[in-house]
Amino acid sequence: MTAILIFFCVHWFLSLFFHTFYLHRYASHQMYTTNKFWERFFYFCTWFFQGSSYLIPRAYGVMHRMHHEFSDTEKDPHSPHFFKDVWTMMVQTRKIYNGFVTRTSTVDAVFLEEPLPEWEAMDRVGDSNITRIAWMAIYVAFYVVFVPAGMWYLYLLLPIHFLMGPVQGAIVNWCGHKYGYSNFDNGDQSKNTSPWGIILLGELFQNNHHKFKDSPNFAKKWYELDPSYQVMKLFNVLGIIKLKPAMVTPAGMKKAA
Repeated sequence: MTAILIFFCVHWFLSLFFHTFYLHRYASHQMYTTNKFWERFFYFCTWFFQGSSYLIPRAYGVMHRMHHEFSDTEKDPHSPHFFKDVWTMMVQTRKIYNGFVTRTSTVDAVFLEEPLPEWEAMDRVGDSNITRIAWMAIYVAFYVVFVPAGMWYLYLLLPIHFLMGPVQGAIVNWCGHKYGYSNFDNGDQSKNTSPWGIILLGELFQNNHHKFKDSPNFAKKWYELDPSYQVMKLFNVLGIIKLKPAMVTPAGMKKAA
């Protein structure tokens, strides 16, 4: 059982880290710069740790920029306030994402103004059904080897492995726009949630992030901590990336009621 729990946690947090560090903070917002080697290295890591649920950075970046532009309006690709449940929201989000993957959906030029990382060879492999099925087979094989006799219920974790990226995105988009507190009046329903904001590696400080969408540090209060930003600071010191300035709360900022 210990091996299964370790495997699940490693998959969860490494998939989540590259989701927030690369897909969100780099592909979508360009919160840091890096050279071509490290861009490709992190691109590969995003595929490797997301596995069967790999999300193409370009398509993710376009969709996420759209989310910020239309936050919690009818044009928002995944506002929880326009769906009856989280599953319906996930299905609609996937439909919009697929349109950007296949380039069959029209993309407003405003969402292409900042660079979007692209690696067609990697995407052909990572986004293929054969590769996704291979990853799923690896997860199943690990469970077959390490699930103790009588603990069949551990197999219920497998669907989360299969859909790790979308599951994490759904949690952030659903909870981050419905539950918690607001530091700022952003004109939308974005919320901060602690301590889950920490456990989700900073992703659930949505209210802060929607106020300062290009700031690499999602935490703004003394009691908030963004673990991903701490790793990014280390990468910055090591010269792997160059961070943009982390914006702080301006004096006199209007607070949400």
